[in-house]
Amino acid sequence: MPVNIPRDLPARAILEGEGIFVMSDERARSQDIRPMRIAILNLMPTKEATETQLLRVLGSTPLQVEVTLLHMASHSSRNTAPEHLEAFYATFADIADQYFDGLIVTGAPIERLNFEDVDYWPEMTQILDWSREHVYSTIHICWGAQAALYRHYGVPKYELPRKLFGVFDHQVLRPESALLRGFDERFHAPHSRHTDIHAADIEATGQVDLLAVSADAGVLLAATPDLRQVFVTGHPEYDRDTLAREYRRDVETGQPIDVPAHYYPGDDPAAEPIVNWRSHGVLLYANWLNHCVYQRVPFESQNSAP
Repeated sequence: MPVNIPRDLPARAILEGEGIFVMSDERARSQDIRPMRIAILNLMPTKEATETQLLRVLGSTPLQVEVTLLHMASHSSRNTAPEHLEAFYATFADIADQYFDGLIVTGAPIERLNFEDVDYWPEMTQILDWSREHVYSTIHICWGAQAALYRHYGVPKYELPRKLFGVFDHQVLRPESALLRGFDERFHAPHSRHTDIHAADIEATGQVDLLAVSADAGVLLAATPDLRQVFVTGHPEYDRDTLAREYRRDVETGQPIDVPAHYYPGDDPAAEPIVNWRSHGVLLYANWLNHCVYQRVPFESQNSAP
């Protein structure tokens, strides 16, 4: 089944070219099916790229998904045209009285800032608190995961001596978790961040389970036992060239950066990266939509409290 997005959203043409089934509001309304209402709080500066990555994995599931894109009203985006935000995005104030089946909170390249020093932190905390009553299950990515763990459970983050950057091997700790249904015992996922969270701090909460970790990259996946709060410290949704574009950007601007680990064949930046994480990335979001949202939310609760 398709992901329902605005007809003129730039991601639409890209996804259709890849064979991802997308549809407009008009066609969606003609189908007698309850779509999953999913909001995406997009904190990334390159919003169009992030939209496409997330819509791709959502559109690869067998469920119809109705997407609402959100941006921060308290922050001015310098990398996304105001016309794009005006046409396709809502703010928290626009949807504060609504209920959603799922919410995706993206990362943001601000890990080195203290949470309280982020200009939109007051709005961020308001949304995170709202999500616990108005969203059935929320999946938080990278900085979004760190922010939510800090806000909800007091889990701190730690600055790394060098950026964690590359594609890393991970081990499944709880194969019985619905989020990991169908996963291999070991799998790959990209990471790109300057800060870390520690497994011991998560375990000390007594309220969040560790689901997948890496010997080199630390915690990748954690969740509350009821799977209503999911935390992903890496980027299973990344495209083939996302790490390459980040690497070239940092090289061109003179920032200290290592070649992304286990990404280029022979660690040669001139070579084309080999994608070895996509199937598990798609499976993670499919499991989240199906087992954490669709199978648990009754049909009639679409517009009422979860």
